Amino acid sequence: MMKKLITSVVFVGASLLAVAQQDAQFSQNMFGKLNYNPGYAGMDKAYCASLIYRDQWNGFPGDPKTLLFNADAYLPQIGGGLGLTVYDDELGFQKTLEVKLSYSYHIVVGNGVLGVGPTLGFLQSSLSGTWLAPDGTNGSSDPLIPSGGTTSTTYDLGLGAYYATPQGLYIGLSSTHLSAPDVAGSGSYAKSYVFDVARHYYVMAGYTYNASPTWDIKPDLYVESDASSTQFQLDCLAEYNKLIWFGLGYRLSDAGIAFIGVNYAFHDKNDSNLKIGYSYDFTTSEIKTYSSGSHELMLQFCFRPKITPKTSSHSNVRYLP
Repeated sequence: MMKKLITSVVFVGASLLAVAQQDAQFSQNMFGKLNYNPGYAGMDKAYCASLIYRDQWNGFPGDPKTLLFNADAYLPQIGGGLGLTVYDDELGFQKTLEVKLSYSYHIVVGNGVLGVGPTLGFLQSSLSGTWLAPDGTNGSSDPLIPSGGTTSTTYDLGLGAYYATPQGLYIGLSSTHLSAPDVAGSGSYAKSYVFDVARHYYVMAGYTYNASPTWDIKPDLYVESDASSTQFQLDCLAEYNKLIWFGLGYRLSDAGIAFIGVNYAFHDKNDSNLKIGYSYDFTTSEIKTYSSGSHELMLQFCFRPKITPKTSSHSNVRYLP
């Protein structure tokens, strides 16, 4: 059953093969699942917060710089988990800010748990008023460029399903920007700006293989598509003694990836845990001539508070002290 699931996901991912993407990309997708799939909220049965910063195509003028913050918590009172995502992406003269809330309802399926839920938030897109064209002009004479800058905001919707087992298998299917909204604004001299937000579709899957008492092998697959182009990424991490990890990955027609990280357990009553990860992309596309690669730093902190079971007592007048 497990092999059939993994084979099916790989087949689906391969059938979507292509390159490029509208949304920002991350190499350490395994630590940013909530951003893509609201069904993941609370699935680790913990309170977690993570931060990922990515400097893509370092050295390239106007290179993308992206900051992603995720926080989620398991709340048995509501039958699942809640999540918060803040996403800030800057690409040249364009900046995108997104804030969204996620809810996941947890259902026991077989020997695992299925999380299903929506995400709702707002998306803001803005253009800087300072443009520099190849001919040296600042764009003020172009009727399509709002030279004074512009900012506009719209709502955003998403939906996802995420399934995980105690044996270390997970698989997720989700879609963001379901309403495919248009972000429209206007700048100086009656110039307008319209940013079409495309629907995005995600497939993710992975497995933790206990190779020995001290070594865990963690392959994972990540596929992102906007129905016109697709990213396909395959990684494999090796974790030693639940303490350090390292590994390699490949994003088709774009980059080879190297990972390294450390996991620190505080051994306190809340089972607190801190992860620090770093990845470097070796660009393989044509842009490698102009870029020294991409850097990505990840921080994640989780804790699992102990839930004290409620106790009840009764008194009986027949047994008064």
